[in-house]
Amino acid sequence: MTAAQELIASYRSFKTLPHVVTKLSQLINDSNTTMKDFEEVIKMDPTLVVRLLRLVNSPYYGLSQYIESIGRAVALIGMKNLYNIAVTDALKHLFREREVSRIFSRQKLWLHCAAVAICSQMLAERVFGINGDDAYLCGILHDFGLIVEEQAAGAVFYDICRAALEHGSLPEQERKRLTTDHAEIGYLITDDWGIPHTIREAIRDHHSLRDAIEPTSLTGILQIAEYLTGQLGYTILAIPVTELSPVLADHIQDNIDEYRVLLDDLPAEMSKASEIYRSTEH
Repeated sequence: MTAAQELIASYRSFKTLPHVVTKLSQLINDSNTTMKDFEEVIKMDPTLVVRLLRLVNSPYYGLSQYIESIGRAVALIGMKNLYNIAVTDALKHLFREREVSRIFSRQKLWLHCAAVAICSQMLAERVFGINGDDAYLCGILHDFGLIVEEQAAGAVFYDICRAALEHGSLPEQERKRLTTDHAEIGYLITDDWGIPHTIREAIRDHHSLRDAIEPTSLTGILQIAEYLTGQLGYTILAIPVTELSPVLADHIQDNIDEYRVLLDDLPAEMSKASEIYRSTEH
């Protein structure tokens, strides 16, 4: 068993995603799934139904009419969009824990993931003209490995955070102390949840600086989003991403006007989505 697998096994003894979300993952990956199938699974959890309907009716989605049923929500915003909301709702409860360290804050991590998720979706749709659902999911999941490390490695994890603040490069410090990092852990644990491989690959590679990363790929979008949100202060340990592969850096420079507009709009998008991400009050 690898170091990453050992940490995940230890984490599983504490918490994991609710069964209903795992079941929804299976449905999303089945081409024969119908909207009715999707609705029936969600209706198995009445509390989730209430939360999802509240979120669907939030200003973020700007629907012109009030949605009173999951079936109607699926019809209007689609299965994948509703699935992303369900995953977000499940994750935010895993992030909501009593803070035990001044070094690492789950609240800051959650806000970072939220910002990266929204920015990734904006990038996909505004800059590249593609559907942003998968990019969003990459963003919301990309740093979940840190939660696993904090839960399973305890004091060692906080020492890693201190070393990263002093010397930079959180993944480098993780590999020194744990012989793995949160990107690898995130890649492995999301396999348990039925997350598509392309999204898992982006999670695994989001700190890679390979020259071959294309801006339009999920990995490229995720890396650019993390870089941009870091410029606005949505960081975990006050260590913003300062490096990008030359291809990604050149792409941003070549489209700098579009990126300036996107950065200007991101805080408003975060504010609009506050109902969805409000989760870390104790």
